[in-house]
Amino acid sequence: MAISKTLHTEAQIWDFLREVTDPEIPVLNIVEMGIARKIDVDEKGKVLVKITPTYSGCPAMNAIEKLVKEKLAERNVEDFVVKLDFAETWTTDWMTDEAKIKLKNYGIAPPDETGDSEDDFLKSLSTTKVVPCPFCDSFETELVSQFGSTACKAQYFCKNCEQPFEHFKCI
Repeated sequence: MAISKTLHTEAQIWDFLREVTDPEIPVLNIVEMGIARKIDVDEKGKVLVKITPTYSGCPAMNAIEKLVKEKLAERNVEDFVVKLDFAETWTTDWMTDEAKIKLKNYGIAPPDETGDSEDDFLKSLSTTKVVPCPFCDSFETELVSQFGSTACKAQYFCKNCEQPFEHFKCI
């Protein structure tokens, strides 16, 4: 007697991916970060998961791909492919509002909206960004380093509460 495999729905796969956290920011999952971009489940139950790197060369993507594969296997998804998708460039605008709140509560200043015009981009290059402190909400902060613990974060210092903190850069 043939054993039939369990077919999973797209909604179930999304739920499984919400259990996969970013290895660099463990309070966020890859769905709310916008890394998990697309899921296709064909009529035979084969699952295709597309994930988009946060930036070219992000060292966490190999770990994220491995974690997705482990999660799907753990949830008895038998036939799947995880594909790095470079068709679109990831942006912090893909992060959910909930993810940005979680970042702040974790002590990382969340990114603002990027703005999508060339004028917005040029303006961002010519001005010093004022980043509110995630601990006390003070705007009396200063940039210490363009790079924090990862290339996607910058290091700041709050003059009000005297706490160092990271800011997730707008990409």
